[in-house]
Amino acid sequence: MIESEAPASSPNHGRAHMSRERIRVRYGETDMMGHAYYANYLFWFEQARGRWCRDRGFTYLQLEKEGFKLPVVEVWVKYRGEVKYDDIIEVRVWVEEMRRTSVKFMYEVLRADNGVLVTEGYTWHVWVNEEMKPVSLPEHLRARLEGPT
Repeated sequence: MIESEAPASSPNHGRAHMSRERIRVRYGETDMMGHAYYANYLFWFEQARGRWCRDRGFTYLQLEKEGFKLPVVEVWVKYRGEVKYDDIIEVRVWVEEMRRTSVKFMYEVLRADNGVLVTEGYTWHVWVNEEMKPVSLPEHLRARLEGPT
């Protein structure tokens, strides 16, 4: 589904419209080796996406009240360094690409103490209605997503 859609042209996509979310790694988010458990990065991505939306004046809950959902249909994560209990990380998120019925968010996870990139990734989402059928993004929502931070 995603591969067949033509990219939308928008000058506002990319790092220029990045949001940042700081997170302290909790003990329960680590594994027996003391490192952040790999699946928790997806929760952190979601938390950062929520920040990205709030920075643009809306929430996921508001989207759902308007009859839209944004399920994840693809995830990619590359782990480049370690994160441990009580570390503070900064998750950076931005829209890399927006298509008629889908959007790609990019993420970078950095150690807040030294700015070292420890993880990068992306999530693809499809706009769906309450029946979980793909829908085109209405212009009023597209304007919110493409607008300045």
